[in-house]
Amino acid sequence: MRFDLIDLRLFRAVAEIGSITAGAERAALSLAAASERIRAMEETLGAPLLLRQRRGVRPTPAGAALLHHARLILDQAERMRGELADHAGGLRGHVRLRANSAAVTEFLPARLAPFLAQNPRIDVDLAEAPSHVIVEDVAHGRAELGITADWADAGALETHPFATDRLVLITPRGHKLAQRRPIAFAAVLDQEFCGFPEGSALQAHLAGHAARAGRALRIRVRFPAAEGIAGMVAAGVGVAVLSESAARRSRRRHPVAIVPLSDGWALRRLSLCLRAFAALPAHAQRLARHLGARP
Repeated sequence: MRFDLIDLRLFRAVAEIGSITAGAERAALSLAAASERIRAMEETLGAPLLLRQRRGVRPTPAGAALLHHARLILDQAERMRGELADHAGGLRGHVRLRANSAAVTEFLPARLAPFLAQNPRIDVDLAEAPSHVIVEDVAHGRAELGITADWADAGALETHPFATDRLVLITPRGHKLAQRRPIAFAAVLDQEFCGFPEGSALQAHLAGHAARAGRALRIRVRFPAAEGIAGMVAAGVGVAVLSESAARRSRRRHPVAIVPLSDGWALRRLSLCLRAFAALPAHAQRLARHLGARP
């Protein structure tokens, strides 16, 4: 049985994304070449590796076994490449980093920029996800590093403090809620909201707390950036929940009021999580140290 590293990288990408087309793109292959490689892998194995469905693909039992071993082999190859490159003029490698909304929007831009500038041979694949998904991605080898809120159970993962984030309500100035300090999230669920797009980790987090209060958020408009949301709030479209740092930044340009939330979950401590520092490739260890890991 002969599967090369290109085969394994392709199969890992396809299985993790659930799409041959998107997996081929991540693996830098044409769709035709990717399909041919997967077909050849299945012929070599003598068993199907993927279940083709209307909305993508998922691994068969044989595919799940291959995915497990592919991750182990590719992780080891990445560690080897990083360690050898360190002796040949600088670390080179690729780190998969998953982070929640607060980390992506408020903390990582300032922290990643100097790291990438100082390490031009290290690339970072950054993707936003809810905290519980990040834990699963790191635990199952779909990412080397993750940044999650403290409410997510990290299980056996190593965790290191990363940052503290507070959620607040923003309203138009003069709004009836602007004078109430602090206020419970459940007390504002009769309001119309301006929010982030579907799939946003913060929006999913807020929707979950609304559901636990027996309500649903009434979203009038969605924007991908806090600045756009603050502009809608200032115009009287609705209220919104943002991180305190984003709210204070937005208040410089828009006439909005900031109202603290009294809920315990509104104060979020963010953690860097990873499987085991010693098992990371050298370039991933370097990024982990930069983000706060203290092995």
